[in-house]
Amino acid sequence: MSLGTDPLETLEIPDGTTVEEHDLVTDGDVIIGGQSTVEFGVRGRSVIAGERVTFGGDIEAEGDCRLDLLDDVAGNVLVGEDAYLGERVRIGGRLMVSGDLDIGDDVDIAEGFEANGWIVIRNPVPTLVFYFIVLSQLLRLGEQDAADDLAESLSGESPHDPLVIPRNATVSDDSWRVSTPATIGDECRIHGNVRARSIDLGEDNNVFGSLRARDDIVVGPGTRIHGDVTTRNGEVHIKRGARVLGDVSCKDLVFDEDALVDGTMRARGEMRIHRSNLSRTQE
Repeated sequence: MSLGTDPLETLEIPDGTTVEEHDLVTDGDVIIGGQSTVEFGVRGRSVIAGERVTFGGDIEAEGDCRLDLLDDVAGNVLVGEDAYLGERVRIGGRLMVSGDLDIGDDVDIAEGFEANGWIVIRNPVPTLVFYFIVLSQLLRLGEQDAADDLAESLSGESPHDPLVIPRNATVSDDSWRVSTPATIGDECRIHGNVRARSIDLGEDNNVFGSLRARDDIVVGPGTRIHGDVTTRNGEVHIKRGARVLGDVSCKDLVFDEDALVDGTMRARGEMRIHRSNLSRTQE
């Protein structure tokens, strides 16, 4: 994971991420910025959340789980390795930890907990706060290599990119709402309308909702959007084999010849059609 800027400045959904029965499921780590609301349960390699994050279901982490102060989990927390709970974390179900448990003051676990390793009662350092203070200082000093090494240490040996949710985000069956750009990988299955500064989707995704952005939107090859695609000031590019089961409204539109739009296409500026049998773009 190479990080040239603050990693919480983009919603990043890696390849193969799915929503399954109200759980957000990914193969890699899950990193969530502070003051976000995730109405799903979360399943991933390791789960790291900043302060005041709310989860609407269970957390299942194959590796570590780090929850900073005032986080709220509606269901159970199941951890395959070590767990770190900051001050005044609330868990509405049961906490099960296969490794060590580092726990802060005033933590409320409604149905009790079990840890197979050491249990230490103290206030752990807020993980994301400390990590991103160090990272931002390295980037400010121009130490790109050191910043990349620090990012690699966070993701460990995982071959998968992390799922990153920026600060103040809202993620639910109804909408994925962020004030940052959004990047979605390949072969993802997402429920909810995506609202972001800009949106870039990879190949063969299924989005059960609409896309709305202030800037550009790219709908990758073979991707299906079950809703409208709308941008206020940007360009929409619908690539080969993609299908939009709704309307498209934008400033400029680039449309591959074998893409499909079931609704109305409205472009206030230019509309360009890419023809696969021509070496140039026909407008």
